[in-house]
Amino acid sequence: MVVAGDFKNGITFDMDGAVFQVIEFQHVKPGKGAAFVRTKIKNVITGAVVERTFSPTDKFENAYIERKEMQYSYNDGDLYYFMDMESFEMLPLNSDKLPESFKFVKEEMMCKIISYKGNVFGVEPPTFVELAVTQTDPGFAGNTATNTLKPATLETGAVIKVPLFINEGEVLKIDTRTGEYLSRA
Repeated sequence: MVVAGDFKNGITFDMDGAVFQVIEFQHVKPGKGAAFVRTKIKNVITGAVVERTFSPTDKFENAYIERKEMQYSYNDGDLYYFMDMESFEMLPLNSDKLPESFKFVKEEMMCKIISYKGNVFGVEPPTFVELAVTQTDPGFAGNTATNTLKPATLETGAVIKVPLFINEGEVLKIDTRTGEYLSRA
């Protein structure tokens, strides 16, 4: 059990059948009246953020979010299959559980599968990936204007903006959180 008076940033708890994580909290002791806890909480499954006040004595069940490393194997239509590297069991996930950043993941990459009470609600791809460029326009000599970018298609099919000196076949380091080119690998 967690008591609202003991809230800290990052604590997850179960309220009304939904899982929330404390983003911000503030203990308020007004001159008149009872103390209260003003919070900003995020629904872990839907991502919705709400502001709410609690009495310091309100009690909630702790919610334990499980993060498990699994290897992305392949996709078959709308189903994406992940393999547990300990038991070698396959876990099929629907494409709606995958984040936008999953477009940078290729087969055999390790991802974190996020679940609560056995129900998977999200996938965290690796933060940095190395992918080859399959198609981009060639850079021209003398084209040295700073911060000039061109589109490049990666081996997963994702399209990102890269500097002019990048050519086809080069392997790039990509930040999956922002979708930005970081460096050559």
